[in-house]
Amino acid sequence: MEEHGRAMEGPPSHSENHVTKHSCSEPAVSVFSPLRLGQLNLRNRVVRAGCFEGLCHGGLVTDRLIEHHRRVAEGGVGMTTLAYCSVSEDGRAFGHELWMRPEIVPGLERFTRAVHAEGAAASIQLGHCGFFASPSVIGRRPLGCSPQLCLFRLSYCSEMTQEQITEKVEDFARAAVLARRAGFDAVEVHAGHGYLLSQFLSPWTNRRHDGYGGSLTNRLRFPVEVMSAVRAAVGPEFPVLVKMNQRDGMKGGLELEEAIRVARAFEAAGATALVPSCGFTASTPLYMLRGNVPTVEMAKAQEGFLYRIGLAMFGWAMVQRYPFEPLFLLDGARRIRDAVDIPVGYVGGVVSLEDMQQLIDEGFAFMQVGRATIRDPDFVRHLRSGEFAGSDCDHCNRCIATMSVTGVTCVSAALEPVPRPTPSPAPTRPHAEGRSDPLR
Repeated sequence: MEEHGRAMEGPPSHSENHVTKHSCSEPAVSVFSPLRLGQLNLRNRVVRAGCFEGLCHGGLVTDRLIEHHRRVAEGGVGMTTLAYCSVSEDGRAFGHELWMRPEIVPGLERFTRAVHAEGAAASIQLGHCGFFASPSVIGRRPLGCSPQLCLFRLSYCSEMTQEQITEKVEDFARAAVLARRAGFDAVEVHAGHGYLLSQFLSPWTNRRHDGYGGSLTNRLRFPVEVMSAVRAAVGPEFPVLVKMNQRDGMKGGLELEEAIRVARAFEAAGATALVPSCGFTASTPLYMLRGNVPTVEMAKAQEGFLYRIGLAMFGWAMVQRYPFEPLFLLDGARRIRDAVDIPVGYVGGVVSLEDMQQLIDEGFAFMQVGRATIRDPDFVRHLRSGEFAGSDCDHCNRCIATMSVTGVTCVSAALEPVPRPTPSPAPTRPHAEGRSDPLR
């Protein structure tokens, strides 16, 4: 087995993590070159994105969760990300979501040992659902940036007080310390996708009239307090990634120009690297994924009869469809990459080795991949061996429709084996730095 990333002395410079373009025929840095992030050395530039697993029954680490990530690690990624762990009990949307507390550290230690044994590093995504936390799960009214109706829960949240904001800052810091104690090599602060920190950043959900609302400077205050507290808690060299939005995807939401300022603020607060994503779970859930909207499977996954009927009949109107195309977030990610001096990872429609090498050539430090590794846990190993050039995931999104019932799995792969013939490479796309925007 390869040895997973080890701590290295001294902070990495910007040049050590960013890759410039080269004119030679063979790339000076490839997808499979090692990468240093803070004190961590990764064996390659491919990171499994945080993809909700639905495998933490009772809010605990399970054998199925460990095996899921062990297989992805065995399949060749440089680092795998344990998706969504709430920093407190009141930040959960499902009963089978983790929430960080000392009692789960032994299970998390088993998780990190299993991943490390396969040569990969382990990261954990820390967040809080905010207004779309489930009242039936947390046993109380959800907290939010501002009073907000959640149509998915048919619930209405309470506006957070100053005392509660301070408490959540402390919860994030405490969760990061427990993650480090459990053997994680990095943490990913979730400040995107409409989760609590994103709710403060977005003018769509932030309608406060105090020091945490109004101007972007005020809307940044709580997320920056969280990032600063996490950095202080884990020390100067421990890798802290931040997942953030380029755009929320709806009228009145966060847009790219403000997102660039958000990126700079996270950099100033001590982030090791940024991962610019998009979308708002409670409003534009498939904006971050693109592809088919599996309304039938989504309806079957609902617990209540009325929810099933309503989603089956009106799912087409409730969940928007966004066509999939490779690298669909590239233009905005370029803008953010060019605006900061810390590593920027890319996420959004990475389906082939050509995509990956283009990203490295353009200066992205790493890329996060989700559905391709759900479709085939050996995806990275097969790319490296030359067995095929890309993923045959068809972006049906049935994996996300069923994850809360059976746990995340590729429904297509369950019906038929993952094919092994080498697919035709994707058409070559120019590396131009144009700014035409596919998201509009």
